[in-house]
Amino acid sequence: MICPRCDQDTAEKLVDSPRGQEWSVYLCHTCYFSWRSTEDESITDPRFYSTKFKLSPDSFEKMLCIPPVPPLKST
Repeated sequence: MICPRCDQDTAEKLVDSPRGQEWSVYLCHTCYFSWRSTEDESITDPRFYSTKFKLSPDSFEKMLCIPPVPPLKST
């Protein structure tokens, strides 16, 4: 399956809804983008996914590291 975000053929169905076939969740193993089958085709279809959010595998190496999650504030 083609990933809407990175256009790589590395996406697959991750899970189906627990009851019936209400929805499915898909995951790309290249860019780790995930989406539900019930989302608009502007999210699910690579042809309609916004180019400003597209990523190419070449750009992954140039990205900064993911910022760490700060500790929770105590209440």
